[in-house]
Amino acid sequence: MSTAESVYSVSQLNREAKRLLAAHFMTVRVEGEVSNFSAPSSGHWYFSLKDARAQIRCAMFRGQQQGLGFKPGNGDLVVVSAQVSLYEPRGDYQLVVEHMERAGDGALRQAFERLKNKLLAEGLFDDSRKREIPLIPRQIGVITSAGGAAIHDILTVLRRRFPAVPVLIYPVAVQGDAARFEISAALEQANRRAEADVLILARGGGSLEDLWAFNEEMVARAIAASRIPVISGIGHEVDFSIADFVADLRAPTPSAAAEHAVPNQTEWLSGFQFMENQLLEKLRGQLAQQRQRLSWLDKSLQRQHPGEKLQRNAQRLDELELRLQKSARRTLLQAEQQLALNSQKLMQFQPTANIFQHRRTLDFYRQRLEKAMSAKLSSLRQRQSGIGQTLHAVSPLATLERGYAIVKQQSSGRIVKSAADIAENELLETRLAQGRIVSLVKKVIPD
Repeated sequence: MSTAESVYSVSQLNREAKRLLAAHFMTVRVEGEVSNFSAPSSGHWYFSLKDARAQIRCAMFRGQQQGLGFKPGNGDLVVVSAQVSLYEPRGDYQLVVEHMERAGDGALRQAFERLKNKLLAEGLFDDSRKREIPLIPRQIGVITSAGGAAIHDILTVLRRRFPAVPVLIYPVAVQGDAARFEISAALEQANRRAEADVLILARGGGSLEDLWAFNEEMVARAIAASRIPVISGIGHEVDFSIADFVADLRAPTPSAAAEHAVPNQTEWLSGFQFMENQLLEKLRGQLAQQRQRLSWLDKSLQRQHPGEKLQRNAQRLDELELRLQKSARRTLLQAEQQLALNSQKLMQFQPTANIFQHRRTLDFYRQRLEKAMSAKLSSLRQRQSGIGQTLHAVSPLATLERGYAIVKQQSSGRIVKSAADIAENELLETRLAQGRIVSLVKKVIPD
């Protein structure tokens, strides 16, 4: 290779150095003290790790910070898992941090996992052994620090949600060497005194070391031995302790533990109001049904009452009377119409009109006859006089003049000769010497 070919540019050299570092070092764990920490608006962290003799630049990008649980500061002693790299624009040798934990947490984590696996194998985490939390406890026991923020948060939530339940506080240390003994003793004392229906074991947030009292085996076994249900509310939502696994119910925070201990009185009051409204609605429905049934029975009784029957019969009688009146009026109207019709027919066939017409004809022919028979009139007048007297003697009109009458059936025009020929309610026409009479037969009396 010539001399010209062995010359690198600065960027080429930095790139090759970065490749060599990445190929030689996989993920490394480094312990050191944080210094020069900065967190710009991008969300990435930039800092240095140092010990007594050296330091190295570090970068931890925002995506790697999820689930970390704490934000480091200058002076913190941490252990990082990182990729060895080089920042090409400046040629700075650096660590790209993938994970971070406080120094000392590693040993605690191992102890945590060992105890967790041991108790898991013994069945202390099984759901089958966990006790049910009472719906409304008669009294709540709280095991926590008397001066910490946790007790304030718990009491605030309990007063807001269900202030009627009294609270008994068992003050204990929640951090330090004595904490495990005080917590275990408080659990035993609460069970011995049996004053509470449920126990809240709580502590505010902190590091793994701060929360270590709740990862002690004696505390876990005291929770498991408790006859009173235990709700754990230790640290923040991301914090898990051995006590959380053994407790009958794990809450993410002390405030959440208080919320699980008692119901919400507002929801209960709303539920009671809803049930009251439902009960009233059902009672109103039942009352309406009974009122309707009573009304039906009353109407049924009224229908069977003698006065009701008399009233119905009276109404029926009135209806029949009205029907009779209508029928009588209808019959009378029909009779009047029939009478008018018969009268019209009678007027069409009245003999007087025919006689008048024939008389005119007769006068015409008489005039002719008088002229034709003027000679014979004298001889025939004497004969006519005799015949006229004879005719008058046998004429019906002469009989009528003597007080007799001619009776005919108006419907058929036949002369009535016997009472048996007519019927009741039949119309008869009676011819008198002067005029006619139309009559209605009321009764027939045979000889």
